[in-house]
Parts: sequence; structure tokens; C-alpha cells
Amino acid sequence: MGADQTIDWRNAAASALDWWHEAGVDTLVDDVPRDWFAAPEPLVVPAAAPAGPVVAQSAMPLLLADFLDWRRGAAVPEADWSGVSLAAMGPADATVMVLVDCPDRDDGDAGALLSGASGRLLDRMLAAIGLTRDDVHLAAVCAKRPTAGRIHSDVEERLAEIAKHHIGLVAPQRLLLLGNAASRAILGTELQAARGRLHDFNHKTGETGAGSTAVVASFHPRFLIEKPAAKAEAWKDLQMLMGAQMSQKGAR
Repeated sequence: MGADQTIDWRNAAASALDWWHEAGVDTLVDDVPRDWFAAPEPLVVPAAAPAGPVVAQSAMPLLLADFLDWRRGAAVPEADWSGVSLAAMGPADATVMVLVDCPDRDDGDAGALLSGASGRLLDRMLAAIGLTRDDVHLAAVCAKRPTAGRIHSDVEERLAEIAKHHIGLVAPQRLLLLGNAASRAILGTELQAARGRLHDFNHKTGETGAGSTAVVASFHPRFLIEKPAAKAEAWKDLQMLMGAQMSQKGAR
């Protein structure tokens, strides 16, 4: 009695999970209650599997147009997931690339990444540094949205390899990572540790370190919508990205 009966609790729960994920909390302590006083189960060591040939991951196309077609095909980790596979968008030779974690919940209906409130905030963020969405190459670590918006650990490494290959094909001068999952995929570190400084990414080798792409990690727009107070910190990140662009122009 007295509660707002119009609240869609499923969307509210999903939104809360998204918020905690963007804050860096992506692992539950346990899914079921545990009896801490129970005797431990005996350790069973499986027998070693016989040696056999190593099956290599499917080769990724070396041309961007071919890669984007392959990205929505059957050889990627998301192939069996439900939902719509969304391709990257924007110029193939963009100076700035933006990488997010995955499509938002409503992006499948629109057929484009960040088509809702998060996208409108991204557009304002880009405008603040003199860019539009048409100027940047926008992509996601996941072509489809995973359950509750969280990337499962068993596909995280492969998706990171694919995202790094994608960056290499675009070869942007600047890369903006939005959200914890994007930071982990490219920089191998949590967002809070990655923020506040420029990173170098060698898009020829796919490794962090001295290279030709300057990387800035910042908050995902959906996190900023839930926590507007973080927008001041996000603005500092955008200024860093803009300052790096100006520095590179001045060095030419």
C-alpha cells in the first residue's frame, strides 16, 4: 500500500544492474546461500586430457568492410545470443573512435548503437569538443547486448581481441573508451584506475604502450544519466581528449 504501482520493476532492476556494472561491480559474491560450517567437499582432480591439435580462432578479415560483415556473422562469441547484432557506424578513416560496452536495451529496435537517452547525451558530449556523431567511428565491444548488460568472463578475452583488431583497422588518432567493460577490453584495467591520464595504444600490434593512438577512458553516458554529479569528471576526460588532439595538430 502506498507504493507507486506504475513502476516497471523489471526495467528498474535492469537499470540498477547497469549502474553497478558501470561503477565497476560486475561479479556477485555467490548466487545461492552457503553453509560456511559445512565440511568441505573432497577435491576431485580431473585426469589430464590427451594432447591434441590446437584449434586456432577463426581469422579476422583485414579490410574494415569485410570485418564489419564478419562481425555480425557466425564466428563471433555473440552469434548464439538473442537480440539484434548492431554494426559499428561512422567514417572508416575517422580521427576519433568511440568504443562502448554493448548496445543499450532499446538500440535493437532502432537498429543503431546509442539511439536513446544515452545517445543524446553522447551527442552533447561530442559537441562540447567540437565533434558530431558523423565525425567519429562508434563501435561496441559486444555487437549484441548480453544478459543484464554484463559481458560474461568466458568470452571477455575473445571480445577484447576482436575490439583491438577493429581499432587497428580504423587506426584512429584518438580513442574514447566509455564504461568499465571498454576499459577492461582495451587497457586491461578497471575504469577507475584508467581514468585521469592518457594511454597509448599501438593499433598495429594491439598492445598498450608507446604507439600511435592516444586513449582516454571515461564514464558511459548511461552512468552519467544515473549519476549526474559525475559529469564534471567526464568533462575533464573530454578536455584531455581534446587537448591531446590539439597537441598532435601542433606537432605536425
